[in-house]
Amino acid sequence: MDYFATVLISSLSSASILLIATLGLAVVFGLMGVINLAHGEFIMLGAYSALTATQLGIPFIAAIPIAVILTMAFGALVEIIIIRRLYGRLFDTMLATWGLSLALYQGAVLIFGSVSPGIGMPQMNFNVGDYTLATYPIFMILVAVIMLAGIYLLLTRSVYGMKARAAIQVPDMARAIGIDSARTNTLTFAIGCGLAGFAGAILLPIVPATPSMGFAFVIKAFLTVVIAGPVTLAGSALAAIGVGTGASVVASFMTSVAGDLFFFILTVVLLRLYPLGISAKWRMKL
Repeated sequence: MDYFATVLISSLSSASILLIATLGLAVVFGLMGVINLAHGEFIMLGAYSALTATQLGIPFIAAIPIAVILTMAFGALVEIIIIRRLYGRLFDTMLATWGLSLALYQGAVLIFGSVSPGIGMPQMNFNVGDYTLATYPIFMILVAVIMLAGIYLLLTRSVYGMKARAAIQVPDMARAIGIDSARTNTLTFAIGCGLAGFAGAILLPIVPATPSMGFAFVIKAFLTVVIAGPVTLAGSALAAIGVGTGASVVASFMTSVAGDLFFFILTVVLLRLYPLGISAKWRMKL
């Protein structure tokens, strides 16, 4: 019984890590209709920003907001230079962000090399019967819940959230009532990139910073958002917890390859059953 409890807790932790890595993509796609294929590289930028800050003697807890600020600033620059000219052109946006991802990957290889030192996981453990679990990965469950609640409140209970949704859903009316749609869109894209940077930084003790680390997240994050459907935040949370936990349980009893295979097979099944996503008939907005 203790073993099954351990597997369940670890699987929920893995699903929470997937959700943390997905939320930035869900915000950008849900509010802006932009599929950012460089999302994984923004995760990588956050990880390297936090790693560099710690190497300069800054405590890890202080390095996390530094990583968020830097990735937000870079995301705003990307929106102004690239994304702003491509709204409504989904394929062109995907192509542009894919090119950006390749450029960022090659840049990271040139600057940092293919292998980087990690920062080490905090040495805190707790016991479940005869089994011992590291505390930090389990802490990611709480982080995911706080992130999800915070983003939901920001987008539904704040002036910015109302402006952001108006700028995308009814841009002409938004401009007519004085909303600066361009500035709002820049901030929204920057927030999505900042969330990716936060994911890279907070996961650094678990996932070492490497130029290719984004590849490990972006495919599953993208599929999670696709499964989610139009209600991106709540849908992504359900998809990440459901599919991610299931895949992790399979991996625990079999192999990681079997877990990945289960993830992709279940994705195909869900998309066959719900072509528009699992949230297509929900009444929620986010």
